[in-house]
Amino acid sequence: MKTFMRSAFVAVSLMTLNLAVPALAQDDDATTLSLASTVDNNSFDVGALQIGHRVQYWMPVFDTLLVLDPQMVAQPNLATEFTYNDDNTVLNLKLREGVTFTDGAAFNAEAVKANIEYIRDAAGQNSYMVGSVKDVEIVSDYEVNLVLNAPDPGLLGYLGMVGGAMASPATLGTEASATTPVGSGAYVLDATETVAGRQYVYTRNADYWNKDAYPFEKMVIIPMNDLSARLNALKSGQIDAAAADAKSIAEAEGAGLTVNATQVDWQGLIIADREGKVVPALADVRVRQALNFAFDKEALVKHLLLDRGAVIDQPFNLQSQAFDETLVGTYSYNIDKARELMKEAGFENGFTVKMPSTPGFASYEPIIEQTLNQLNITIEWEKVAANAFIADLLAGKYPLFLMSLASQTAWMDFRRFAFAESPWNTSHVDDPALDDLLTAAQLATGEAQDEAMKAANRYITENAFFAPWFMVDAIYLTDADTKVEMQNQNIVPWPRNFAPAN
Repeated sequence: MKTFMRSAFVAVSLMTLNLAVPALAQDDDATTLSLASTVDNNSFDVGALQIGHRVQYWMPVFDTLLVLDPQMVAQPNLATEFTYNDDNTVLNLKLREGVTFTDGAAFNAEAVKANIEYIRDAAGQNSYMVGSVKDVEIVSDYEVNLVLNAPDPGLLGYLGMVGGAMASPATLGTEASATTPVGSGAYVLDATETVAGRQYVYTRNADYWNKDAYPFEKMVIIPMNDLSARLNALKSGQIDAAAADAKSIAEAEGAGLTVNATQVDWQGLIIADREGKVVPALADVRVRQALNFAFDKEALVKHLLLDRGAVIDQPFNLQSQAFDETLVGTYSYNIDKARELMKEAGFENGFTVKMPSTPGFASYEPIIEQTLNQLNITIEWEKVAANAFIADLLAGKYPLFLMSLASQTAWMDFRRFAFAESPWNTSHVDDPALDDLLTAAQLATGEAQDEAMKAANRYITENAFFAPWFMVDAIYLTDADTKVEMQNQNIVPWPRNFAPAN
């Protein structure tokens, strides 16, 4: 490894941790599942629910229309049957009878209509999950048709996540719904023991229809953003499970903890200004490809991730419908090739680009700067406060930036960054050729859809919309008394994936 890379990795190793949120004491016995979360809950309003880390807060109280097994395959749940019409524009749902919300209200077709319309029309980041639903037709008390404005390849998955979360209709849009959830799920939030920001305590819903899926009598979730605090709490028996990282594996294994892993997030550069409106050079595909060839991704995985990750050339996980084996190695490290492409594009002398600097990624900056300097690219770092970082990126303020994005189902990923209106197409570049490929994927089914998804991925990868580096192993630790199955495409396991080890 070259000296400049070695010095950059040293900078990464000096990252500092935030202080942990202090936790209240809780009895941790065989009937209680105690988890530490790296983030606090944002809201219990179903219009504002989030996936990622925060599913562990809301899934205990809100059941979903469908349930996604650990491989992310949709299975019956509150909807006992689900079938599409011939052109995939109407999804028929037959609903489970005899289910009630914890306020006594009935779960029925009216409740489904109220929830889907509320989530769709809310300002939450996941309202898109039911954005394709034009109308919810009530067929009978326990049957609905979701009428779509166009086929939605992601809909079944969404109905097992935020798009299918069901709250008591009387609570929708109320101020109390943010802190006092009323669902039909396996647990009820204990308002007496819960202290927002400190701990969230859930007790079993005695009327839940599928108790066997949730073997614990009680759940406790403690926000704890400091990794050292989470690890110490695990080792001392205060909690049963928590997220960690590669640097903590040796200590965890030495303490007898089990290391569980899945790959969800990818990290790398988002090349937003592909039309060259701010940085003309980025409009040339050869320049964008040069950015891909310039990074020694094998070295990044070894030194940043301690080999707990995988080099990638495409922004899709290995299980994705869009993942294309033929693209593996497309941008293997080749700094000479990168320089050659820059010369061919007429940018042998490089250019200057403004990039955001924020505490969460600041330690990566030496790697980016010293790598791109080899292509005579000068970076002007602009400091951005951590609480403004995402908003500034989504506002399109930067032509090039480092980001960590989840890769989930193929259609979720395309919706996230491939359309002109997609939030992570931050410059909102309209690409008619890509639109045609996405339309073909949207309308296709079966093997034809698989190939159409791959074709859209090939276009994105070959045209270098991104310079992805690696998929990151999401590390999750459990104690000897707890077993868990990781959830594909989510950074932490879902509550129903936990069980006593014996």
